[in-house]
Amino acid sequence: MSLILEGFMGSGKSAVGERLASKLGIPFIDTDREIEERQGCSVADIFSSSGEEAFRQMETSMLYGLYLSEGNAVISLGGGMPVRAANAEIIKKLGKVVYLKAEPEVLISRLEKEAEGRPMLDGYDLGRRVSSLLEERGKYYLDLADIIIDVSWDDIDRICERILEESGL
Repeated sequence: MSLILEGFMGSGKSAVGERLASKLGIPFIDTDREIEERQGCSVADIFSSSGEEAFRQMETSMLYGLYLSEGNAVISLGGGMPVRAANAEIIKKLGKVVYLKAEPEVLISRLEKEAEGRPMLDGYDLGRRVSSLLEERGKYYLDLADIIIDVSWDDIDRICERILEESGL
């Protein structure tokens, strides 16, 4: 069974995903990194040159490819992936979905250090944008989640322990 990590930017999907995959001895797939490798440029460059819709199509194609592939993995989704209905259908078929949920102030604090290069945040007031996107995306995260883990205050090892306990792995 694959573990699918969803959540907002800054929730720790990549860091937690890498640690979980290592603990489980299965591959880790970060969908944003995979798209960057395939395209030979950053997500920000894709947004800039081709637009958000082209990037969202790349995400859907990648998910479909993961669905067709065999084997288990820990998969970290881009923050906007669960919003598209076509993606949601595929995500549910991939495995157990874990929503890494964090308090808005925690996300803002984490993203202040790394907002540059994130096209969904670039040029916006960070606090307002995070609140707006969280409000928009939160219902999609909740609808897909098999497990919800609050990642606001625990360290990566404790988060991984909780995911493994709640998923039965």
